[in-house]
Amino acid sequence: MDIDWFGHSCFRLREGGVTIITDPYDKSIGYSLPRMKADIVTISHDAPGHAAASAVKGEPKVLTRPGEYEVKGVFISGIQTWRGAGAQGEAKEENTVFVFEFGTITACHLGDLAKVLTQAQVEALPSVDVLMVPVGGGSALDADKAAEVISLLEPRIVIPMHYATPALNFKLDPLSKFLKEMGVTEHAPQDSLRVSRSDLPEETQVMVLECKQG
Repeated sequence: MDIDWFGHSCFRLREGGVTIITDPYDKSIGYSLPRMKADIVTISHDAPGHAAASAVKGEPKVLTRPGEYEVKGVFISGIQTWRGAGAQGEAKEENTVFVFEFGTITACHLGDLAKVLTQAQVEALPSVDVLMVPVGGGSALDADKAAEVISLLEPRIVIPMHYATPALNFKLDPLSKFLKEMGVTEHAPQDSLRVSRSDLPEETQVMVLECKQG
């Protein structure tokens, strides 16, 4: 499986001729989404930074809700979570965590998850090989909560997302705060990541991706 990061929570996952785009954004958040085609688009919640499915070409199947799906041979599960508890009198905002099962590799995109997963939510997830996790706070997990979720899921590879970069036009925590929390002292951002079952590390490893912009 090949993984590319396009900023914020937007990734492209490619395996076996199938392309998935997660949480495409519109330009209002500061990033510029390149022209992309996909077979599947997942939307974790309805917000400008996560729900610009119309920006993706190719007439993809768009998944926005919890449930179980099979699209072009990829098994996808959507698990309902919440973006915070909500203030008194306010409704909680939904967030859908998506799990992608590509044969021998399972990837999980946490969307804008804001609270540490419950035991029931953890048990609803399969064993995760690659975890895409928000780490910059704001409406989603901050560094210490992200680390707690990682310890619960025990993925082989962690890819941080949803953190401050020069392109982003609103405030989030920097990546360095999460790396410190995880005890990562050195990292070399990769342009792209290719993952196979034989290459998975024994212990959880943080992999930082370069942001690809249009």
